[in-house]
Amino acid sequence: MPWSWKVIGLAGLAGVAATGLFVKRNRRPQSDLTPEELRERLHRRLADARGST
Repeated sequence: MPWSWKVIGLAGLAGVAATGLFVKRNRRPQSDLTPEELRERLHRRLADARGST
């Protein structure tokens, strides 16, 4: 196998790893909201969705 294919494969692997780290870093932790706050938000979104149809 030519060395160029190895370099392309390693670059692809590095890109996948970097994307995974970026997504993980930007994800909001689930502990930011209490269950009551989450329930209130969901009910509000449901009411908004029903009102807009």
